[in-house]
Amino acid sequence: MKLVPCDFDKDDDAHMAFVAACSNLRARNYKIPRPASRLIAGKIIPAIATTTALVAGLACLELVKVLQGKPLEAYKCAFANLALPLFAISEPNAPATTAAKIPGGRRGGEEWKHTPWDCIELDGADLTLKALVAHFEDEFGCELSMLSYGVSILFSSFASAKKVKLRMPMKITDIIAEVTKKPVAPNRKYLVLEVMLQDDDCEEVDLPYVRLKLF
Repeated sequence: MKLVPCDFDKDDDAHMAFVAACSNLRARNYKIPRPASRLIAGKIIPAIATTTALVAGLACLELVKVLQGKPLEAYKCAFANLALPLFAISEPNAPATTAAKIPGGRRGGEEWKHTPWDCIELDGADLTLKALVAHFEDEFGCELSMLSYGVSILFSSFASAKKVKLRMPMKITDIIAEVTKKPVAPNRKYLVLEVMLQDDDCEEVDLPYVRLKLF
């Protein structure tokens, strides 16, 4: 893929259509009610020598690499100061990894090296607490000792047996509504849950967070 610089021309219909479309996207993003017409777009002076334009251009170059599936070494971190001017380019470091030895279940014996970008993704619209507990036992051979949503604890092994028994058949979304006193918004697509897991020897197993899909 080769990128070629393009000079902005207000007499070019394709250029004007692009600027008008970008203006409308920005208006929608910031809830500006009046859409941009070709006439309004023609009065827009594109930012050329500004830090914002520079950062946007550098970010787009990195996105092209994502689309091309480039390795980590191909990406670049940039520091720029247009007042000096100073441009410094460096390679990014790989994200830190945490190695977790999975004690049992279908993935027993596997070593999972996960990063902060990794998660355990589950279909959560109708997922119950009992099904979530069973998932960790069957998939990882781990016992769920605590489940939390933000600052709210949804389940813990030291909670009263009566409370645990009542919540086991409940959906996770219903438990969240009960604990936080707020229903889950209908437009929410994901819920992030933090889990504490342990093996048969009561040793903690460090696995990523859980992301529930609600759509």
